[in-house]
Amino acid sequence: MSAPNIVIIMADQLAPQFTSAYGNSKVKTPNMDELVSRGVRFDAAYCNAPLCAPSRFSFMSGQHITRIAAYDNASEFPATIPTFAHYLRLMGYRTCLSGKMHFVGPDQLHGFEERLTTDIYPADHAWTPDWEAPDERIDKWYHNMESVREAGVTNTTFQYEYDEETTFFARRRIFEYAMEKINPFCMVVSLIHPHDPYLARPEHWNLYNHDEIEMPKIPSMLDPHSERLRHGIQADLVKVTDDEVRNARHAYFANCSYFDENVGVVIQALEESKQLENTIVIVTSDHGDMLGERGLWYKMNMFEHSARVPLIMSGPGVANGTSDNPCSLVDLLPTILDIAGQGKPELAMPIDGRSLWPLAKGENEDDREAIVEYCAECASHPIFMIRRGDYKYIHCDVDPPQLFNIKEDPEELIDLIGNPKYLGIADNFEKEVQSRWDSEAIRKNVIATQKQRRGIHAAMEAGILQSWDYNPPRDASNEYIRNHMDWLIAQETKRHPRHQKS
Repeated sequence: MSAPNIVIIMADQLAPQFTSAYGNSKVKTPNMDELVSRGVRFDAAYCNAPLCAPSRFSFMSGQHITRIAAYDNASEFPATIPTFAHYLRLMGYRTCLSGKMHFVGPDQLHGFEERLTTDIYPADHAWTPDWEAPDERIDKWYHNMESVREAGVTNTTFQYEYDEETTFFARRRIFEYAMEKINPFCMVVSLIHPHDPYLARPEHWNLYNHDEIEMPKIPSMLDPHSERLRHGIQADLVKVTDDEVRNARHAYFANCSYFDENVGVVIQALEESKQLENTIVIVTSDHGDMLGERGLWYKMNMFEHSARVPLIMSGPGVANGTSDNPCSLVDLLPTILDIAGQGKPELAMPIDGRSLWPLAKGENEDDREAIVEYCAECASHPIFMIRRGDYKYIHCDVDPPQLFNIKEDPEELIDLIGNPKYLGIADNFEKEVQSRWDSEAIRKNVIATQKQRRGIHAAMEAGILQSWDYNPPRDASNEYIRNHMDWLIAQETKRHPRHQKS
């Protein structure tokens, strides 16, 4: 068999807890369910930063955010950092991106040979936080509670328009690859849903009984970072009603189903183009969504609904089952290179990930770990998380540490710090944090890069606009039927499958 195609379908802000693929009987994700039924589901997969751009830079590069200074949603992703797309090109793959990747900077390809859509968010430094004034909101782009207060039913949004375009172009390119006999290829199809705003089309909203939408669980006491987050999103000032909360959760569930619907479109295109049997399909997300749990919304913290992501893999060579061994998005780069097979190029930079391919094939492996870092808005110091075995440890220099047994306490309601039974475990984690990270040096670098980026952004706004936003090339003079084409040849070559002459 030739090297398999690789198709990665990425959601934005999809918490696995809100999918039937991960056991939630209230949320309908049948296409993800189908992939799980014939593939492997990773039950302890995490992002490496619970924020869009940093998470995606780690996913692409196989490196933690503090290694590549991918601190926040306005951090540049330098063109000198190799990605799995670069390596796959060296291995003979056609590489293609359709949809969001939140690249910041003038390089909007990062190894992809073609990009089918623009991005949905700006590519400049406008969204730079200020750790020297951490309590100041940047109202133009900070999250607030309006997404919750205005949640409900709509006929269209900019996010629906974007995802429709993303899936349309991905589907068309999949068929073109089949017609042009281009293989192997790696395509990333990256959608914005179910990211807020929590607005859903009627057909997806109507999949759910509004009265059966469960309310979130809120503990009586919050840790300091949760209090900062509530202040940052104005949840401490703007009160939302139970109806508004239920509307937001209802719309989110609906948009989980919409994302899953798009997964089905991509799978159907692979199947109808006779490419599914030689394609590894990976479904994941850049981070999750608290969705009101613990009184929090969106992401930006280390709790399970924010930091965990779905990770499902299906295709040739993939075993059927589940794995509860902790892993993270940095593991996907070495996994993808193992899937691609022979002729792997030498890594141009050290990576932090470790291939999941042995686990995907059903092999046993030693205990793994997931490392998560946060260096963005609503914070003033780096926050670190280590998940190993059943335990999760969270550290920030200005906050008390936290320790949870995720297996016994999946809702993270019992902080084990201070419990004499777990002193040894907590001490070992704390020693590891001190040896792994220089938190003060990281903080100084975060602040330095923030100053640089704010200065550059101010200068770019002062003169003639030279946008870094990606403008997809399109040559309509060579699309469909044109005078320089033979109509009979076009009707034969631009269909799949081709007509079988008798």
